[in-house]
Amino acid sequence: MDEIGVIGAGGEGLAVAAYLASSGHRVRICTRNPERVAGIRDSGRVRVAGEWDGEFPVVEVTADPGELASRCRVVVIAAITTAYPEIAASLADRLTSDHVVVLFSGKLCGSAEFATALRRSGAPEVDVVETDALFAARPDGDRGVRVLGVKRWNLLSGATAGAVQRHAPLLREWFPQLENAINLVHRGLTDFGAVAHAPIALANLGTIDRGEELLFYREGVSDRTVALLTDVEQEFRAVAAAYGATLMPMPEVLDRYYGCTTTGLLAAMRSAQPYRTILAPASVDHRFLHEDIASTLVPLEALADAAGVATPMVGSIINVMSTLAGKSFRRTGRTLQRLGWAELSCAQIRRGLTAAGSGAVRTSPPTPGRSAAAV
Repeated sequence: MDEIGVIGAGGEGLAVAAYLASSGHRVRICTRNPERVAGIRDSGRVRVAGEWDGEFPVVEVTADPGELASRCRVVVIAAITTAYPEIAASLADRLTSDHVVVLFSGKLCGSAEFATALRRSGAPEVDVVETDALFAARPDGDRGVRVLGVKRWNLLSGATAGAVQRHAPLLREWFPQLENAINLVHRGLTDFGAVAHAPIALANLGTIDRGEELLFYREGVSDRTVALLTDVEQEFRAVAAAYGATLMPMPEVLDRYYGCTTTGLLAAMRSAQPYRTILAPASVDHRFLHEDIASTLVPLEALADAAGVATPMVGSIINVMSTLAGKSFRRTGRTLQRLGWAELSCAQIRRGLTAAGSGAVRTSPPTPGRSAAAV
């Protein structure tokens, strides 16, 4: 059985590594700071608590992405999306056309950015596919991860139609809840977190700045907060439509993720089980907020401009978050130039977006600990 490399040792990376190891796969982990997971490195095992419990073997923890790629044909990227160009450059001279790169989570058009970065770094043509984060998870000390929830449904797409066709069967063997997206924009904008994180954080700015504990999706939301989210969602839907995709309502997305009440967005957020205990970030200068702005809202606004679609709410959020962070996300984020689309019109981008097919039948996620063949 091929070894699988996982780059990233945050909550998602550790959960993916543990899940794959629980299914009998040999897994290696790469992180810039192995000391953060010294317990996993020294014991050769990752401990899981929460949604499922157990300890699962890890072949190696390394700080060298190139070494990981030389040993693993499948490389899962579960690191922050703003690091994609740097990670692509570190892998470029070790990848071959036999490799596949799987992004967890790619945000908006992440596989296009990653594939472009690989080409610009001199890598051969490599299949790059993407999905969203499948685990609501947090690191748990230096030995393991706490899994708050496992998404029961998500979308899969890729930098090319061929990449999806070649690798979707295997990825659905591992993660049968995956369904093929219409295209990259469809997959990238079917992302509840990108709609919700920044508006909720900004609505609770004072509480977060004072360091007060706040249950993000229960205490941090109200009817007025939902009004902000609804406007942002409408802009997501308008941009998706301009590029050939229709988005399902966000309460339905949350219901497919985890199961929840679908009578409205407020009820959906408050009833989704994993969201009941999630705390607000300790600061608005937080990596997951920066990731949503830089890797979803910035390219969304650029695609909207190309299509002549107005996105005033998204633009306002980018402006405010750039001011709070002291940086220009429009300059440092995922631009059309990074996607390789800077010279293309909306019509050209839309023609170039690769249809991934209708996908698999919706199923429940596999039970950790069962082999992939038994799923």
